[in-house]
Amino acid sequence: MMTELDVLKALSNVQEPDLGKDLVTLNMIKDIVIKNNEVSFTVVLTTPACPLKDMIGNACINAIKLLVNKEAIVHVNFSANTSSNRKDAQQILSGVKNIIAVVSGKGGVGKSTVSANLALALSEGGAKVGLMDADIYGPSVPIMFGVRSERPMMREIDGKAFIIPLEKFNIKLLSIGLLVDEKSAVVWRGPMASSAIRQFITEVDWGELDYLVIDMPPGTGDIHLTLMQTVAVTGAIIVTTPQNVALADAKKAIAMFGQAQVNVPIVGLVENMAYFTPEELPNNKYYLFGKEGGKKLAEEYDLPFLGQIPLVQSIREGGDNGIPAMVSENEITKHSFRTFASMAVRNIAVRNANLPKTTVIEVVD
Repeated sequence: MMTELDVLKALSNVQEPDLGKDLVTLNMIKDIVIKNNEVSFTVVLTTPACPLKDMIGNACINAIKLLVNKEAIVHVNFSANTSSNRKDAQQILSGVKNIIAVVSGKGGVGKSTVSANLALALSEGGAKVGLMDADIYGPSVPIMFGVRSERPMMREIDGKAFIIPLEKFNIKLLSIGLLVDEKSAVVWRGPMASSAIRQFITEVDWGELDYLVIDMPPGTGDIHLTLMQTVAVTGAIIVTTPQNVALADAKKAIAMFGQAQVNVPIVGLVENMAYFTPEELPNNKYYLFGKEGGKKLAEEYDLPFLGQIPLVQSIREGGDNGIPAMVSENEITKHSFRTFASMAVRNIAVRNANLPKTTVIEVVD
């Protein structure tokens, strides 16, 4: 007769691959039910978008059959309690577990494409996701999601007015492009742009989210500092392309997060437009901008490398037509974004388990 102790002892041999400890030590096993030869239990994952779910499930089944009862019928259920490591004094965005800033040293590297498809890939995995377009001067989200003509509504909470993000493809969206006429240039000095970002954080009803992905403006400036001074950012993802001019600017973004007063770890680096693949020749790779520059940069700075996104015509067309790659029918491009998102989400979980809590930064003028 199997006992709960037998089951826990067996499962203490199953490691969580990223966190490097066993499931029992990590308190990930819940609701064990045993009836004759049948046993069921729930594994509580660190994110609903966990790419290792099947591997962990199979390891659990094998452990019980090998160490407890080879005839056992094992039912492994999954739930998720998304890990978080924020420490905010004012509890701004209290319902948001992880805030991910997607940054680049220069414009034109596809940061908005990466942000949009990261958000969609996380949502596809079952996470609750929001996408904030913080690129005040060049907002892309309204075009990429086909919502240029839509306007967000307002809601009053405890006597204070809040903006309600739009919802499209099962994620929450907000962009300055939804609030101003796109034919009008946003001619703002730094303090006005910073004020808008602060408003997007403190006066928007984002609700409960596992991940809020923030598409940052290129470079390193006021808006980046304002974000990090206003709310505790879980981590940053650096986007670059392989050519030297982009890599040189990516180093500046890496350097910004490496400063002692900036308490935001880098989740990893992703190389966009890594190679060109014609859709009629999906196995061919043409390295138009150089080969593996982003990968080598990640190695140079000892950063996690989150993957390569190819330069494919359908990615550009989807962004222009309001149908991002992750909701298109092109499985090749979807695979590259899923691979990138799975690496990102694993590194976020590792960051939350092993690094100190993120706090807002204090910058002395």
